[in-house]
Amino acid sequence: MVKAADTRGPAPDPPPIARTSGTRILVVGGGYVGMYTALRLQRKLRQEIARGEAEILMISPDPYMTYQPFLPEAAAGSISPAHVVVPLRRILDRCRIVIGEVTAVEHAKRTARVNTLATEEEGAGAIEVTYDELVIAPGSVSRTLPIPGLAEYAIGFKTLEEAIGLRNHVIEQMDIASSTRDPAIRDAALTFVFVGGGYAGVEALGELEDMARYTARYYHNIKPADLKWILVEATDRILPEVGEEMGRYAIRELRSRNIDVRLTTRLESCENRIAVLSDGSRFPARTVVWTAGVRPAPLLAATDLPLDERGRLRCTARLTVDGVEHAWAAGDAAAVPDIASSTPGAECAPNAQHAVRQTKVLAGNIAASLRGRPLDELDEYAHRYVGSVASLGLHRGVAHVYGRKLKGYPAWLMHRIYHLSRVPTVNRKARVLAEWTLAGLFKREIVSLGSLEHPRAEFASAAGAGPGPGGSHTPKSGPYMPKDGPHTPKNSPPDTPESTPGDSGSRGG
Repeated sequence: MVKAADTRGPAPDPPPIARTSGTRILVVGGGYVGMYTALRLQRKLRQEIARGEAEILMISPDPYMTYQPFLPEAAAGSISPAHVVVPLRRILDRCRIVIGEVTAVEHAKRTARVNTLATEEEGAGAIEVTYDELVIAPGSVSRTLPIPGLAEYAIGFKTLEEAIGLRNHVIEQMDIASSTRDPAIRDAALTFVFVGGGYAGVEALGELEDMARYTARYYHNIKPADLKWILVEATDRILPEVGEEMGRYAIRELRSRNIDVRLTTRLESCENRIAVLSDGSRFPARTVVWTAGVRPAPLLAATDLPLDERGRLRCTARLTVDGVEHAWAAGDAAAVPDIASSTPGAECAPNAQHAVRQTKVLAGNIAASLRGRPLDELDEYAHRYVGSVASLGLHRGVAHVYGRKLKGYPAWLMHRIYHLSRVPTVNRKARVLAEWTLAGLFKREIVSLGSLEHPRAEFASAAGAGPGPGGSHTPKSGPYMPKDGPHTPKNSPPDTPESTPGDSGSRGG
């Protein structure tokens, strides 16, 4: 008998996040904690993954991990933006990577709701992802206040996009100042306000002031003294992690460069490019950079996991979510007891030094738990803080490490050596080191690539199609201080008035 032809066609593709029969570990977030935990897990569970007994699924909004301590140097042009990030798919070759956003977690049912690039393109709703073990590490977002004009006219300094956008914006303001006939526009264009005296604010200000001062030599009518840099800090000190003495030195160093450091001062408004401070001063400024602290990612509020009063996950020293089985957390999103501290009730600071070290214990405990080790026999995280380093610009820095205090060039060199040793992969270490070497041999890069932010603008104008999505006919118009009205960036809503601005930044050491 002749067998009838099969007209059914090829079998349909499996669902995009179909799971294997093994234990699925869902890692939410591709930042420090997410990437390092997944990296360590794929090594520890190599045999289980090969046998199909375990699966690591990471859901991350970006296909890369950003090494945030290098953002100031990327903004200043000392490091290529591509070398500040690590591609997740390359380094996590035994994990499944899905680019998307987790919008909710119902741990009681072991499910997460996920919006992916495909669901947005298709106009479909969020998909449901199941798991067995949960590692929740969405990190943090900028902590803002309901200050008039902040959402429309300011920019943060937490992502690579913000860092490069700010660089382009600063150079564009110098172009505006060089070509305008209006003294008021010139003064506003050359005034740069940074709010927040933690790592992010001080390092970004130091690097960009260095870059702008160098760039001014190529303008026929702009001198370094024409640029006005203002650091606004709500407390009575900056860089608290490096100690009071080194913090005072940092203030003296910044002021020696004619940077106006205003302590115990707050930004009250920046509407219509007019900065209003709590000390009564009021002046035009086309650049306001907000670096006044961070808060836990909004995702945490959309879970059924226990949170503390600051919105972080309540965790144990073993990095389990307190009172919840099969849920783990670390980093900015987790309130982890600091058992190495002599202070009762102390918690680990939300910085990269703790986050990266926590992942070693976290991955080890997850692997041990899957292999049957009881919870009370898992390792506890204990790390005595070794200190902090901060850059104040090229060849300038402060450090307080193992009780030793350094300043100037030695501190700056230690800052570079430390972070070169910490940036992931030999590939990135080599590329960063090569760029530093070339930067020492040749002149600093001063080019602005603002047109990259609107890549379709020129073509759309030539084709007569009008502005493209997210673009304009003016490729060089800055995205943060627009010429024709406010721009509302994509970010989280402001905190409530009761919130207080942070000033510690998000990293140490």
